[in-house]
Amino acid sequence: MYNFLAAFVICGGIIIIGELISHWTKAWVPSVFASACILLVGYWTVIPYDLVKDSFLIPFGSTLGIFLLITHMGTIISLENLMKQWRTVVVCLSGLAGMCIAVYFVCPFMMDRSLVIAGLPPLTGGIVAATMMQTAATEAGLLTAAVFAITMYCVQGFAGYPLTAICLKYEGRRLLERYRAGERASAADAEAVKEVTKLPEERHGILTVPEKFNTPVVILTKLGIVAWLAFLMGGWTGISGAVWALVFGVIFSTLGFLDTNSLIKANSMQILMFALTMYVFEGLKDCTPQMLIDLIVPMVEMIVIGVAGMWLFAYITAKILKMSPWLTFANSLTALYGFPFNALITESTCTAMAETPEEKEYLMSELFPSMIVGGFVTVTIASVLIAGVFVTMF
Repeated sequence: MYNFLAAFVICGGIIIIGELISHWTKAWVPSVFASACILLVGYWTVIPYDLVKDSFLIPFGSTLGIFLLITHMGTIISLENLMKQWRTVVVCLSGLAGMCIAVYFVCPFMMDRSLVIAGLPPLTGGIVAATMMQTAATEAGLLTAAVFAITMYCVQGFAGYPLTAICLKYEGRRLLERYRAGERASAADAEAVKEVTKLPEERHGILTVPEKFNTPVVILTKLGIVAWLAFLMGGWTGISGAVWALVFGVIFSTLGFLDTNSLIKANSMQILMFALTMYVFEGLKDCTPQMLIDLIVPMVEMIVIGVAGMWLFAYITAKILKMSPWLTFANSLTALYGFPFNALITESTCTAMAETPEEKEYLMSELFPSMIVGGFVTVTIASVLIAGVFVTMF
């Protein structure tokens, strides 16, 4: 009864259960963590060793899928929103710099250098960084490092969620004191809550394909062309092709060649993310119980040291820019979970603290825009660039 279709169904079932657990716990247990635990226990018991390979979700997810996704990410970056929230951008980059410096220079005294290289980029971002580091570690024959990259990606949210909630609550109390003293949100601040989640407008130029010819296949082919150019540029320059894919995604979207939110428009985002997620999880098949036990301490050490470095740099930057340290640290912490969790945590905090709809509107106007931009800066942009540097270090 077991064949490629059965393998595909099992993979889908694992992801679905993880999403249900995340929903039941209101995202406090990340879906990727729940799915990874199910798959890991399954590998140790009844799930076939080559489940993901048998489902034929790889090599699509690990090759074509990752480059298409990174190029697509460039099409959803709003340069206008980043410019409006430039202080948030500076704080987030500073926080990530603090995390990278602390981990890179302190953690080698506590763990193998390969674990530091493999684990740091996933700690600063999401699935793209984890995929890049897992692939690089596997190609270098470092299976333990590859597993470490996956586990770091799966557990980082457990540090990010509670710390962000604490920061937002302290900041919320400060803002409510100001509101109850008479301060109100301006019309521009209220409008920013709506604008910050909007995608960049479609741009039209000499490279734009007429809409009547712009079918899903055409959209995917255009993504493929830009990703191909990025891959070639990576070979010519020695800089990871993934970095060029992100940069070219922004450039060709601005020129009108690539559609805004390309993969969504081509109705291809979910199957690609499914394949990519299962490719990442596929590395868990080599994780033994003893290996997992051995990785727990290094994982905790890296998270603690990284978050401490992030806090220090974000705090210093906040003082220089005359910003709230609580909010700036919360903005930086978006690196540990990204969108949509940054939106969920912010909105739930505002709802819990506000006593009236007007107070919630005020809190949202002060907190929501910077939290959303923080997620774009850390996970969508910076983590890819960081991973592009670290993949060359093995």
